Amino acid sequence: MTATTTSIAPVDLSKAYRLINHGPTVLVSARHDGVDNVMAAAWACALDFTPPKLTVVLDKATKTRELIERSGVFVIQVPTVAQLKLTQQLGSRSLSDDPGKLRHAGAELFAMEGYDLPFVAGCSAWLACRLIPEPHNQQAYDLFIGEVVGAWADTRAFVNGRWRFENASPEWRSLHHVAGGHFYATGEPLSAADEE
Repeated sequence: MTATTTSIAPVDLSKAYRLINHGPTVLVSARHDGVDNVMAAAWACALDFTPPKLTVVLDKATKTRELIERSGVFVIQVPTVAQLKLTQQLGSRSLSDDPGKLRHAGAELFAMEGYDLPFVAGCSAWLACRLIPEPHNQQAYDLFIGEVVGAWADTRAFVNGRWRFENASPEWRSLHHVAGGHFYATGEPLSAADEE
């Protein structure tokens, strides 16, 4: 399947960091040798602007990590409140234990033209990344660094380089995992300028 929805638009790489700068739980997907997998990760962070880079912590036991280490590429995507159950299932099941994990969780994958990567449908943002190998960090800290090589967002939640959660339906808000399957949704916007 390819991305056909008219609400997905490219995001300028200079603004790609904004897609995860608010600290959402993310879905990490990868493909290698015909195997696709997706996992949830709570520890993802913007790292640099030019070129845009991000970090994500991936446990050694995960199949997605193995696929990333072998392929050298991956996708970080921002799931929505509407994808709460999907996010929980993808974060608590292992492809090693359940070969039908993606089907059982109801994950729908699609392709972006020019990228041999699995993108998760229904998210609000996607960042295609090239792995910057840092073997010491990966082994000692499970910390992976990716250079963002492509970025897109759903215009129902992200417009003109900014999140617009206050104008979107509540199911478009991002998820923030606390612990034990407990999440919060992104809250109301505040501006320091309003306090002056």
